[in-house]
Amino acid sequence: MIAYLEGRVIKKESDRIVLLAGFVGYEVLLPKVVMDELSPRMDDESISLFIYHYQTERNPKPTLIGFNLEVERDFFQHFISVEAIGPMKAIHALSISVREIARAIENKDIKLLSKLKGIGNRTAQKIVATLHGKMQKYALIHQDSLEQTIQSSRQESMDEIKIQVMNVLVNQLGHRTSEAEELIDKALKRSQSIESAEALFEEIYRGEMNEHE
Repeated sequence: MIAYLEGRVIKKESDRIVLLAGFVGYEVLLPKVVMDELSPRMDDESISLFIYHYQTERNPKPTLIGFNLEVERDFFQHFISVEAIGPMKAIHALSISVREIARAIENKDIKLLSKLKGIGNRTAQKIVATLHGKMQKYALIHQDSLEQTIQSSRQESMDEIKIQVMNVLVNQLGHRTSEAEELIDKALKRSQSIESAEALFEEIYRGEMNEHE
């Protein structure tokens, strides 16, 4: 079961991407609200997604559905528990934020819910009947939580890369800790697009070669 992926987007369509993670390309479907949030960063940065892995006897082909936040994926699992809403319909319905949909459910706002793609008045009533009283947590999602999570994830990833490279430079290649820190800092200043330990090693090597030419 795939629950999380992190990598680089190598193909983008209107409702899906191909994410290169660990030398494997994964096709991931994205709700419109997730696609809109990620699109500005897809060409320049590595992205991370929490994955809902959908596979049944009737639908044996694995389907991966991506979300920016784990709490968004949790909401999705509640949403598809409503009668007549399967994963594919739910993907199309999530055209506005989880926060807005959750608040509409708690406020019994049938009018707003019925405007979601593929959700008419009758299905909106089923959504409220099934989920009302269970959405408070999702209605409290902070508007800035996505950006905060993205920044935190990027910082954690870079910290892990730096630690990995530092260990190799000091423990395997014989550099002093201060030398290793200087090599890493210079490499990161020269290149803002480093997303892996391998890329950081390559930039360190290029810098050393240029200094000795």
